[in-house]
Amino acid sequence: MVAKIPVLEIFGPTIQGEGHVIGRKTMFVRTAGCDYRCSWCDSAFTWDGSAKEDIQLMTAEEIYDQLREVGGDHFDHVTISGGNPALIKGIQDLVDLFEKKNIYTALETQGSKFQPWMTQIDDLTISPKPPSSTMTPNLDILDSVIEQCVHESLNLKVVIFDDKDYDFAKMIHHRYPTIPFYLQVGNPYLDDDVTNHTEKLLERYEALVETVMQSNDMNHVYVLPQLHTLLWSNKKGV
Repeated sequence: MVAKIPVLEIFGPTIQGEGHVIGRKTMFVRTAGCDYRCSWCDSAFTWDGSAKEDIQLMTAEEIYDQLREVGGDHFDHVTISGGNPALIKGIQDLVDLFEKKNIYTALETQGSKFQPWMTQIDDLTISPKPPSSTMTPNLDILDSVIEQCVHESLNLKVVIFDDKDYDFAKMIHHRYPTIPFYLQVGNPYLDDDVTNHTEKLLERYEALVETVMQSNDMNHVYVLPQLHTLLWSNKKGV
C-alpha cells in the first residue's frame, strides 16, 4: 500500500529563514499535524483545525511532481516542515525519492518523536521548545531521539522570547555540548499587518546578541534572526 502524506502547502523556491541552513535556497513541503500546542506558534493552522479543508493526502510521487510544477528546475533542496513532520512514518517514501532525484533535504522537529528516515535528512534541526511555548519537553525522549540521529547532519536550535527561555537554552546547550547550537530570537508579533515589524524584530535580535556576548557559558553558539520575517513579515507562502 502506497503511503499518503497529509500536505498543507508546497511553495518556493524561497530561502530558509532559520537555523543551520539560514539563507539556503529551498522549496517547502508543509505537513499537517503536531503533538505540541505552542503558545506562539506561527503555523498553528497546521494543527488547530482552521485549515483542515486544505489538507491533501499525497503520495511521494505526487509531492515531487507538484514541487517540479511549482519550482521548475530552480531548486535542489527541499525543507520538510510542519507542524511536526516526525509524526509521519510515510515520509520515508518521500525521503527515498529525494535521494534518487539528488535532492538535498532539511527537517525541523522538536525532538518528541523519532523516525528512521530522519537519519537520511541532510540538514536536521532539533528544536526543543522553551518555557514560553507552554510546552514541557520530555528530556529522556529527547535524549533517545538525539542518540538515534546522525550527528554529522544534526544541529540544535532554541527560540528565545525571554530570560526563562535563555536559561532553558543554556541547559540544552550544556546537555549536548558537542552538537552545533543555534539561538534564534522569537517573533511575538504574529498579526498579518504589524507596523514597523522589521525594526521591532531587529531590536529583539540586538538584545539577544548583547545577552549572549556577556555570557561566558554560551561561547560556542550561533545567534540568528528569523530571516524570512525580516524580509516578508508574517506573509505565508515565502
